[in-house]
Amino acid sequence: MASTTSDSSPGAGRWRAAQRGLTALLLRDLRGLRRLINPSRLQATVPPWIEAVHALVVQYAEVSATLAADFYDGERETAGVPGSFTVPLADPPPEEQTAESLRWATKDVWDRDPEVATTVQLEPIDVRVESAMSKADGVTQKLVADVGRETVRQAVRQDREAVAYARVAALGACSFCKLMASRGAVYRTAGTAGRDANELFSGEASVVKFHNNCHCGIVPVFRGQQFQLSQHAARWDEIYREYAQGHPGDQLRLFRRALAEHDEHPLPGSH
Repeated sequence: MASTTSDSSPGAGRWRAAQRGLTALLLRDLRGLRRLINPSRLQATVPPWIEAVHALVVQYAEVSATLAADFYDGERETAGVPGSFTVPLADPPPEEQTAESLRWATKDVWDRDPEVATTVQLEPIDVRVESAMSKADGVTQKLVADVGRETVRQAVRQDREAVAYARVAALGACSFCKLMASRGAVYRTAGTAGRDANELFSGEASVVKFHNNCHCGIVPVFRGQQFQLSQHAARWDEIYREYAQGHPGDQLRLFRRALAEHDEHPLPGSH
């Protein structure tokens, strides 16, 4: 008899909990690096801070990949898949990717001419630095979490016994993540991901799009295994089909509005 898996499988829950714990440690250490930034000497101190953050990202990305590989091995064993398979660990992000993300996070700390400055750029320097550090938390979390998610995705692509993966979203996730989770076990390549979820989806990146501070995971599905949406993801699918499907280019907006009215798990900021 074929086994059944779900976006709420016990293994997926344990993996997401482990990744959240890793994120907590990452952000703790990231806060410790804030001392490297001197608001009165930004030109001299921001670049060394970026270098230090990248070293931290590499360290935590390796752990993220290992946690993901352990999760994949466990799911494979639970599914009763024959034969052996070695999960390839995804590489940490390259230094330039980390630097680009952190440059975006800190873009408002620099002094601007009042005539062209944004509202944030007109704030006192301590406010601007605090805002930048909050953005840095988000991009750093994503860089590390993406390595774990990429490890599972690569495994699904290379393991002959794997056929797809599904997205795992938290009950209080954003509308975008809930929509992706409601699609079920359709993900493996851009061709199977579908185009109706979001008009920005195109190419291989469409399969693996996650945002800053996103704690979604992915769960593999193996040959002969049945995938079943969790109760909450099935409800999201019902809401999508009733209120958003069939409106090209407007699905996400309609889905977001419908979730705010009909989902018992509220969207962030909807109340």
